[in-house]
Amino acid sequence: MAEPTDQPTESAPPLSGWTIGITAARRADELTALLQRRGATVVRAPALRIVPLADDSDLLAATRALVADPPDIAVATTGIGFRGWVEAAEGWGLGDDLIATLAKATVLARGPKAKGAIRAAGLREEWSPESESSAEVLERLLEQGVDGRRIAVQLHGAPLRGFIESLVAAGAEIVEVPVYRWLPPADLGPLDRLLDAVCNGSLDAVTFTSAPAAISLLERAEQRGLTAELLHALRRDVLPVCVGPVTAAPLEEQDVPTVWPERMRLGAMVQTLTAQLPDRARRLAVAGHALELRGQAALVDGELRPVPPAGMALLRALARRPGWVVPRAELLRALPGSGDDEHAVETAMARLRAALGTPRLIATVVKRGYRLAVEPVAEPGSY
Repeated sequence: MAEPTDQPTESAPPLSGWTIGITAARRADELTALLQRRGATVVRAPALRIVPLADDSDLLAATRALVADPPDIAVATTGIGFRGWVEAAEGWGLGDDLIATLAKATVLARGPKAKGAIRAAGLREEWSPESESSAEVLERLLEQGVDGRRIAVQLHGAPLRGFIESLVAAGAEIVEVPVYRWLPPADLGPLDRLLDAVCNGSLDAVTFTSAPAAISLLERAEQRGLTAELLHALRRDVLPVCVGPVTAAPLEEQDVPTVWPERMRLGAMVQTLTAQLPDRARRLAVAGHALELRGQAALVDGELRPVPPAGMALLRALARRPGWVVPRAELLRALPGSGDDEHAVETAMARLRAALGTPRLIATVVKRGYRLAVEPVAEPGSY
């Protein structure tokens, strides 16, 4: 009896046959290249757009308020955000005033990138957590006491609700600094296509590099009446991969399990995805060959064999009961957009066999249906 194999094949790149969605607006080219280098097919759809800092009236208002009434404490959450804030202030003629204001404050950095931006501006941070966690920054502030203190908090694209509320409850006065503010994309077409792809199962994973991107996808699903379908897909069939826990929070709040790397970096996120997504492949020994079912393709003896969507639907249906006959009527129901003509199964099956390049993998059982050519195993409860 042929036994399934638990070992992945090594000849194809690790993400070959998998299709991955990218919601990033920034560094999307870099992320695409990292994924394609590992063999993935990439679907790009910016989930948001960035308001140019120099045009952001909210940031200008916050900067003027801090120069006029300096803070006791300033919290920098991201390197690019802090750097952009300083550059925008310089463009408004407020650069020197802002630096002088922050030089008198106690400055905290959430992580090494924020620390680097602070030092590049000629300032010095008092403290930065090794964990790069906003929660640890909050804990330190509350331990030191913030009652009556004026605190400037540089946001990173989305409101830090729990962070801000905890400081206010402890008696602090907060000035929110909204750098690189996010808005929905000007063209919703790509985002809608990505949303449809998640819901219909033609994506295997979707990546998020910011909390606002996750929020934007959830909000667009709600606007289109697709929230239930989106959450069902993300909880079961499509792997949500985030750059870190802050990014994952909007999804986790919806009971969507996510994965993220220990280090909140783009490369580390891709490494995490590369390690986890192939574990979802189904591997079987069929007719003397190693068959591996990936998201949108199959590997036969380690060779990538692209399979059309109808063929993948049939192959998945057969693989759910390897070795057992699957009736034509059941296979017809598995075909996307199928009607009631079982001839469609025969046509799709012929194309599937051609795509696999090894017709003997699938056996025809006359007047009954088709089966993967492995010895059947006992179904649960049978003797």
